[in-house]
Amino acid sequence: MMMFFLDQAIEVGVLMPLDVRFAAVVAAKDEPDILLAAACLSAETRAGHVCLMLDQLQAGKLFAGRHPALAKALWTAAGQPDTDCWRQRLMACAAVSDGSAATPLVLQCQRLYLQRMWQSEGEVVVFISRAHDNQAVDESQLRIILDRLFGSATDEPDWQKIAAAVALTRRISVISGGPGTGKTTTVAKLLAALVQLNDSTRLRIQLAAPTGKAAARLTESLSIASRKLALTQAQQALFPRKAATLHRLLGVQPNGRCRRHHRDNPLPLDVLVVDEASMVDLPIMAQLIAALPEQARVIFLGDRNQLASVEAGTVLGDICRFSEYEYSEARAAELSRLTGFLLQGKQAPIEAAVRDSLCLLRKSYRFKAKSGIGQLAQAVNAGDVGLARAVIDGGFSDVAGYPLATTEEYHSLLAVCVEGYRNYLGQVSAGAAPVTILTAFGCFQVLCALRVWAFGVSGLNQHIECRLQYAGLIHPSLGRWYVGRPVMIERNDSALGLHNGDIGIALLDGNGKLRVYFMLPCGTVKSVHPSCLPAHETAYAMTVHKAQGSEFEHVVLVLPNHFLSLLTRELVYTAITRARIRFSLYASDGVMMKAICNPTQRRSGLVERLLGGRRCEEHSPAESSAG
Repeated sequence: MMMFFLDQAIEVGVLMPLDVRFAAVVAAKDEPDILLAAACLSAETRAGHVCLMLDQLQAGKLFAGRHPALAKALWTAAGQPDTDCWRQRLMACAAVSDGSAATPLVLQCQRLYLQRMWQSEGEVVVFISRAHDNQAVDESQLRIILDRLFGSATDEPDWQKIAAAVALTRRISVISGGPGTGKTTTVAKLLAALVQLNDSTRLRIQLAAPTGKAAARLTESLSIASRKLALTQAQQALFPRKAATLHRLLGVQPNGRCRRHHRDNPLPLDVLVVDEASMVDLPIMAQLIAALPEQARVIFLGDRNQLASVEAGTVLGDICRFSEYEYSEARAAELSRLTGFLLQGKQAPIEAAVRDSLCLLRKSYRFKAKSGIGQLAQAVNAGDVGLARAVIDGGFSDVAGYPLATTEEYHSLLAVCVEGYRNYLGQVSAGAAPVTILTAFGCFQVLCALRVWAFGVSGLNQHIECRLQYAGLIHPSLGRWYVGRPVMIERNDSALGLHNGDIGIALLDGNGKLRVYFMLPCGTVKSVHPSCLPAHETAYAMTVHKAQGSEFEHVVLVLPNHFLSLLTRELVYTAITRARIRFSLYASDGVMMKAICNPTQRRSGLVERLLGGRRCEEHSPAESSAG
C-alpha cells in the first residue's frame, strides 16, 4: 500500500523516482514508515535542506501542506506515528543510527540526516567551533597599521576597519555585507596589513570563489583596490594575482569524486580568502575545510541576505545568525583598543564564541541613503511589505514598478528590452571594438526567476530576439548564430579559460569570420569560434541565480504572473542589488509582496550543533532561514 501511495506522490510531482528508489534500498519491505521517511528525506535534500525534521512527517505538514489527501493517506499507511513514535521506529531500524555506527541515515535530536550530510555538517561544526582561536599580534603595531590604512577613529564606527581587526586577530573570520559596503576594499586593506605585519615572512595568499564568474570578478576588483594602497613594490608582489574556483583549488577530478587536495594532502597556502561564501554549499564547505593546513587563516566574504547555494545548506547564513548575540565584553574591548571605536560587549552562551569572529558591514557606499534602490533593498531584506510598496510607488528616479498581467503589458516589457539593448547593438552596427561592445552590453540586463515559459529565460530570450529582429537591430540567419548575439556559458571549460556564467558576444573578426568575444578579468578580450564553445544559451535574459556576483547599470526583474514557492525574499533582494543606477520591476503587486513575505527556509542543525547540542528542543537565535 505504501508503494502505491509513493507512486502517486511521484505522479503529482512531490517526489521523484530517485527518492522512492533510494527509500526502497534503505528500508525493508515490511517497513512502510521507514520507506516514507527515507523518501521524504531524499526529497528534502534535493530541495536544499540538510536534514528532515521529524515533525514534518505529519499529515498536515507532509509536502508543505500540498496534496493533503495524499499526505494523510501516506501517513496512515505508515501507521499514523507522532514525533516520539517516529523517533522510536527510526532508531529501531537497522539503516538508522545516532552517528556512532556507519548507517545510511543518522538521527540526531529531532533531525534525520543522510549520513554524508550529517558528517559534512559535523566537520563544519568542529571547524567553526575553533573560530575563537586567537592570532598573536602586537596590538600597538596593528593599531598603527590600521590607522594608516583606514584612517583614525571618528564619531561614527568604520565597520570596514573593525572587520579588518576581526580578521587579523582570528584564524577564522566571516565578513558579511551587502553590495557597496566595501567587502573587497576591506579585504585589500586587511591583506596589506597582513603583509606588513609579516614583513619578514612570505605569506602564501590564495583567493577563491564558488564560480568562475565570481573568481574573475574577485581577481579584477581586488587588483584595482590593491593598486590604490600605499605599498612598496615588494609588498605589492606578495598580493595574490588571480582567484580560483573552489573546484579548481581543490583539484576536483572530472568524475567529481576525487580531489587532489584533502586531509592527507592539504592545500599549499597560509591565507585563504573565499568570496561569495553564501553560494558555497555544505558538502563543498566540508571538503574545503578538510583540505586546509592546520594553521591556515581563512576569511569568508559574502552577503548573508543573498540567495543561498543551489545545493544543500546555508552555511554563511547560519553562521552569521550568531551576530545577533553581539561581541563578548572582552572581544569588544580588544576591538576598541585596535580601532579606536568604542564598542559595547554583551554576555552570551559560551558556545556562541563564533560571534567574536564575525563582522557585518553596515554602510553602503554604492547607494545613497535616500536612493530608491537602497531603500527598496532594505525594505525587502526586512520583509517590510508596506515600505517596499511605498518605495516602488514613491516616485524615485531609480526605481519603477510596472504591472505584468495583460498581453499589452507584456508587449510594453518587450519594448523596454529593445530600448535597453539598442545601445550595444548600435555599437555592433558601428563596428566598435569588442571591449566597447561588451562594456555596453553590461549596462542593461533582464533577470528572471524562472527558466521556462513566457516569464522565464527561454520565453523572454525568444520574444526579445524576435522584437530586436523586427526592429532591424539583429539579423539572424537560418542558424542560431548572428552578429551581436549574446551568449552565456553554462559549463566551465578550463582549456578555453571560460567559466559558467561568462558572457560573450558574437562578432565578425578582421577576416569577416564569426567569433565569440569574452572580456577577461584583466580587462583584455579573447575570442573563440562558436563551434568550440561549451554548453551555452542566449543571454538577453538570465536567471537571478546566474547574475549573482555581477552588477549592471539598469536591471529589469520579471516575475511570473502567479506566485510560486521559489519566489523568495532573497531572490528579490539579490535582483535589486544587481542594479547600480536603475531598477525596474515587472510583476503584479500581489506576487511581489508574497515573495517579500517568503524567506528561504533551509533546514539544518548547524546552529544547534554549534551551541553544543544542548538546545535540541529549543529555537536557535533565529528561526531557520537562509540569512
